[in-house]
Amino acid sequence: MSRDGAHVIVVGNEKGGSGKSTTAFHLAVYLLYAGHSVATIDVDSRQQTLTHYLRNRRLHCQETGKKLLNPTHFHLPTAWGDSVKDNQKAEFDVFRRAIGEVEDNVDFLVIDTPGFDTNLSRLAHSLADTLITPVNDSLIDINVLARIDPETGSPIETSHYARLVQRARSERLNVDGETVDWVLVRNRISMLGSRNARQVHSTLENIATRFGCRLADGIAERVIFRSLFPSGTTVFDPLDDDDGSSMSHVSARQEYRNLVAALNLPLRERVPEPMELCA
Repeated sequence: MSRDGAHVIVVGNEKGGSGKSTTAFHLAVYLLYAGHSVATIDVDSRQQTLTHYLRNRRLHCQETGKKLLNPTHFHLPTAWGDSVKDNQKAEFDVFRRAIGEVEDNVDFLVIDTPGFDTNLSRLAHSLADTLITPVNDSLIDINVLARIDPETGSPIETSHYARLVQRARSERLNVDGETVDWVLVRNRISMLGSRNARQVHSTLENIATRFGCRLADGIAERVIFRSLFPSGTTVFDPLDDDDGSSMSHVSARQEYRNLVAALNLPLRERVPEPMELCA
């Protein structure tokens, strides 16, 4: 499937609980407030976290009268027929139609994927311009990328997910000569430095070198994200007066700004910062 137009950001990791949906939604809202047109696609038919986030947001607006920016959103269900071939064709057709509706009408398309391998997830990865893989700051979670030599911290066996990404990058290169910019994002970073945190960082640097991808710092472990989900809001939305000065909000906003800068996205020049627009 070849395409032009929107820059496609895929958030992927085959381990649940890595913060994919929170990252995808905050990036989408950041880009909206920065003046870009954005569409989102949820291909996680089981959890549907990104879809629930959008539903919560729209309900919150209805109940409070607030006007918050929303992306154009699609949820793509998995086909459950008896024929694998027919299922994959049906999913491809639905996916192609969703892409076709928005690819020439938005600046960015953000796709959230499930924490397991599916046909739709593979399709999404094959379209990525930027692939973001959030990785919790834990040596256990790094196994989703590779089996690590405990003595040297070097990858000694590529994981299923890393092989999936490598195939997607190869296919993309063959189709249109473009490469997928794969960025590993350290997520739920501990506020306190520790030997374990340094070891995780060093191990991820080794993996990034091995796989030809990049490493960026993401978002610290913050209770604020769990409290925002029920209302579908983000740290970039206008907040109530009693919450607006929260240091947790301020720090999280800056971390996302830093993450966007690290992603090297094709942003318009001299656009206002999201919180300037919210003021």
